[in-house]
Amino acid sequence: MLDILADFYKSTGITELFRFDTELFGVMIPGKLIMVVIALLFIYLGVKKGYEPYLLIPIAFGMLLTNLPFAGLMDGPLGTQPGGLLYYLYQGTTLGIYPPLIFLCIGAGTDFGPLIANPRSLLLGAAAQLGIFITFIGAIALGFTGAEASSIGIIGGADGPTALYLTGRLAPDLLGPIAIAAYSYMALVPIIQPPIMKVLTTEKERTIKMEQLREVSQDEKIIFPIVVTLFTILLLPSAASLIGMLMLGNLLKESGKVPLLVNAIKDSLMYIVSIFLGMTVGATATAERFLRPQTLMIVGLGLVAFSIGTAGGVLLGKLMCFLTKGKINPLIGAAGVSAVPMAARVVQREGQKYNPSNFLLMHAMGPNVAGVIGSAVAAGLLLNFFGG
Repeated sequence: MLDILADFYKSTGITELFRFDTELFGVMIPGKLIMVVIALLFIYLGVKKGYEPYLLIPIAFGMLLTNLPFAGLMDGPLGTQPGGLLYYLYQGTTLGIYPPLIFLCIGAGTDFGPLIANPRSLLLGAAAQLGIFITFIGAIALGFTGAEASSIGIIGGADGPTALYLTGRLAPDLLGPIAIAAYSYMALVPIIQPPIMKVLTTEKERTIKMEQLREVSQDEKIIFPIVVTLFTILLLPSAASLIGMLMLGNLLKESGKVPLLVNAIKDSLMYIVSIFLGMTVGATATAERFLRPQTLMIVGLGLVAFSIGTAGGVLLGKLMCFLTKGKINPLIGAAGVSAVPMAARVVQREGQKYNPSNFLLMHAMGPNVAGVIGSAVAAGLLLNFFGG
């Protein structure tokens, strides 16, 4: 009987969970146990604090599953033995399938009207991508390869699916840390952005009221995704997957002919793909990949990228304010990062702090949706140079 119990105990993962099997800063630590604790912490943040719960909870649970000893959910096939469940679901991430599907869903739920009504917003969305390229240079200086630096820099776009798409293509070993950094900073937009906005603008600038946007016709909204698709993909074919799916989703929405399909895409499909994407990305965060000095550097560089991106948008907003003789509130430049619609809501809230009658939300949505296009184009550029 004791032999049976002993054999059963050996078959469990309890002993393996507490094994000191990972080296960090020259010290052996129980890597799997630490990763399980980190996964539980992220589950807590997603459930109790509401930090990007739709993706943080699946990411954290995937992290938990992959670090439980002997589960083998990420093991590849061996001989006649099939691989684990998450190994097969992960192919959608490595092959670049899930992020473009997320873009399809985003497109089906996005109104590009504010951008069409004020095309100058596109410049603010472009300026907010400044953090991507400055952080890319910084990561290169710190010893990362071009592919790794590209994946780290794209965090500055505050666009989780784009970050995962580019990282999956260029540096899959960094998927776990980059996913955690990208979605953490997206959740912390209301905390990170306001101090930057306040430092870079004067109180007078923050109180500026902008004129109401013109009404955009339905024909314009239908033509827009077609023109963007043609123009962007002809110039930058490597952005085809993200831009193409984003604009297809938007065209389906604006056509007004397939409402049931649009509802299914922006609701059901979005949630289903988010589960698969989140779990499989989290499953790459093993102790060997996650518990290393690189992870701290990635988290730090991600914050730098996001902060510079916000600053870039605000500074261009100040320039446009000067050139238009005070007709543009510089705060809307902060919405140029791709965190839709959170960044635009932050701009609205900050604007009303200094002028309660101010309504900047729709003005901020222009740069916000432009940022989605901008981050996809930036990813296409980096993929073009480092995608092999």
